[in-house]
Amino acid sequence: MIVDCAHYLDGARQAEETLAPLDAARLCTENGFVWLGLFEPTPEEMESVREAFDLHELAVEDAQDYHLRPKVEDFDASVKLVILRTARYDDAREEVDFGEISVFVAKNFVITVRQGVASELHQARTRLEQKPELLELGTDAVLWAILDQVVDGYEPVVAGLEHDIEQIEGTVFSGAVAPTERIYLLRREVTNFYRAAHPLLAVVTSVGKSLGEERLAPYLRDVYDRLQLVNEEVSAQRDLLGTILQANIAVVSVQQAHSAARQSSTIERLTVLSTIFLPLTFVTGFFGQNFSWLVDNIGGPWKFLIFGVCGLFVPLIALRLWLRRKESMPANPLGAAD
Repeated sequence: MIVDCAHYLDGARQAEETLAPLDAARLCTENGFVWLGLFEPTPEEMESVREAFDLHELAVEDAQDYHLRPKVEDFDASVKLVILRTARYDDAREEVDFGEISVFVAKNFVITVRQGVASELHQARTRLEQKPELLELGTDAVLWAILDQVVDGYEPVVAGLEHDIEQIEGTVFSGAVAPTERIYLLRREVTNFYRAAHPLLAVVTSVGKSLGEERLAPYLRDVYDRLQLVNEEVSAQRDLLGTILQANIAVVSVQQAHSAARQSSTIERLTVLSTIFLPLTFVTGFFGQNFSWLVDNIGGPWKFLIFGVCGLFVPLIALRLWLRRKESMPANPLGAAD
């Protein structure tokens, strides 16, 4: 889909209406330059643009595919293809939405092919049209405006990631457990964003070396400086999330150790109670039997009391003496012979 197509001459747009690609291609032979903007074009639309502007078929294929890294390609002496990755942070999903912009740059035309919702360029065109002193510098100024817009879009992504990382960091270092899956997924988003931002440094450097207009050099350096800051912050975020993930695992281990200690204490109490009631269970079971000796020899309450008390307390006293003996025995050193 053609979003906009305009002819620029002497730092001003020549007509408000959108030009057809063939009409724009004819204007490329005159003074000024043409900026054609496409959004997710169909193969038929890209083929008509390729024929109108005599683009290399491999460059057109590149513009229709998604790439993992930004890059600069010189398919011939007159046309340069610059591929950029755009980013936008969705705070609700804690995910980075990526887009792509392929920029064909020649002396008399610029063609931008946008893929994905995070690749909006209207603001870049409007801002450049409001600066005729830059617009009259030609297609290099358009490439600078696009790079500036892409890097501007990176900064809110860094801020959104930083906000969520601070939330997780505060949870973990307060002694609570943060969801490990959330930390892992957030680190994955930071890594993907790093793969989009870091290679762009080489792209901006390459564009700066081939810059035909020296008056744009300070503006391009500003883009490079801001991009370098983004790159450093994303690198630090990736390392910090790795540290937070390790700290969270340590917190989980500590809480599991506390839980195991509580379970061990509970089991110990239950064991003591079971041991205490074991003699009583024996006595009640013994006297609950109906055999002749028991019936003939326990004929009164005193005999029942003597047998019952002895049967209950003698095992308890023996158990107590055995436990005290175990407590007074020295521990066997590690590795010592028994």
